[in-house]
Amino acid sequence: MRIIKVRSREWEKLVQRGFCRRARVEDKVRKILDGVRTDGDEALIRYTRLFDRVKLTPKQLKVTEGETTAAFQNIRPEFVAALKKVIENVNRFYKRSVKKPWRIRDEQGVVLGEHPVPLDRVGVYIPAGTAPLVSTVYMTVLPAKIAGVREIILATPPKPDGRVDPHILVVANLLKVSAVYKMGGAQAVAAMAFGTKTIPKVDKIVGPGNAYVTEAKRQVFGYVDIDMTAGPTEIAVIANQSANAEYVARDLEAENEHHQGLAILITTSKALAKTIKSKVSRGYIVMAKSLDEAAEIANAIAPEHLEIQVRRPEALVRKIKNAGAIFTGPYSPASVGDYAAGPSHVLPTGGTARFFSGLGVGEFVKVCHVIGYTKKALENDREMIERLAKIEGLPKHWESVAARFET
Repeated sequence: MRIIKVRSREWEKLVQRGFCRRARVEDKVRKILDGVRTDGDEALIRYTRLFDRVKLTPKQLKVTEGETTAAFQNIRPEFVAALKKVIENVNRFYKRSVKKPWRIRDEQGVVLGEHPVPLDRVGVYIPAGTAPLVSTVYMTVLPAKIAGVREIILATPPKPDGRVDPHILVVANLLKVSAVYKMGGAQAVAAMAFGTKTIPKVDKIVGPGNAYVTEAKRQVFGYVDIDMTAGPTEIAVIANQSANAEYVARDLEAENEHHQGLAILITTSKALAKTIKSKVSRGYIVMAKSLDEAAEIANAIAPEHLEIQVRRPEALVRKIKNAGAIFTGPYSPASVGDYAAGPSHVLPTGGTARFFSGLGVGEFVKVCHVIGYTKKALENDREMIERLAKIEGLPKHWESVAARFET
């Protein structure tokens, strides 16, 4: 690990890490999106053969019941038992955040409110390149289910033999996912965004992926909604002399286990910094003069995962504005958030925690405003509407109101 100073050149690169787009990736993704939008299944099959080295027909894109049944024969029974406990945790967390309709009525009879409506169809992308992200299935599907999404389709890259990882299929089946498709990369995002003869068009695409998947999501935003543009995973740990150095080192190294994972220690302790520098393979150490400054540094970095390993972590939580998920105390490693705690591990990266939130039920619901006026209420607002419509040069807007009183 390297020790860097706040406001140094390396510090600026760290803070700005999410704002560097690669033109080469943009251009390649744009061509893939255009290909699928124009040629549909033909392009999807072509790109699957080119990038995944798998030759499929359009009929083979959709996972069959037989393949799902076979998947159950290829896993250990204890996997399902463990999964049920995790599902219970996730459900318990998200059921508390379901948005309910509401109405208010004033003394003149004006009714205002919101009517939440779940999206009809959502596409979930599950990476399966270097390793199948089995946990991402329930971390994305369950919030959508709880929100009331009618149809959820899942896209995941096929293995070289043309099959999908059995654990992914088992989780998808247990969660009653509508369909699983063998497709990955930017071409999968394109197929879900534009629709093909085989792949239904969705309203929103969620889930993590590599640079090509992320760039594809960015480019299709507007045709469909997306959750966020997530990049490589990352962790920052705020720790002082009271922290267990072994815990800190192991948590940072867990992040380094990911390709391009970013590990950052923010500390007020020179002794801890020296120990971690010798124990952890790569990443950054940022020295802080106080825990208050440590919180300011964390807010500037806006990390995906933020661990706070100090004696009174809750006091510091109140000072944190920018983080995907905050883990407090020595027994809350980020790994519990990755797998079991309940909140989704689909979180903003690259500094986007300044304006993005972690995936939640609200991501799968749109809200319709409800407005109901009585004649008396319209009469009270009549003059205000007339003045504003005339200022904006839209007389027919005013005439539509005035017509209610022309008798």
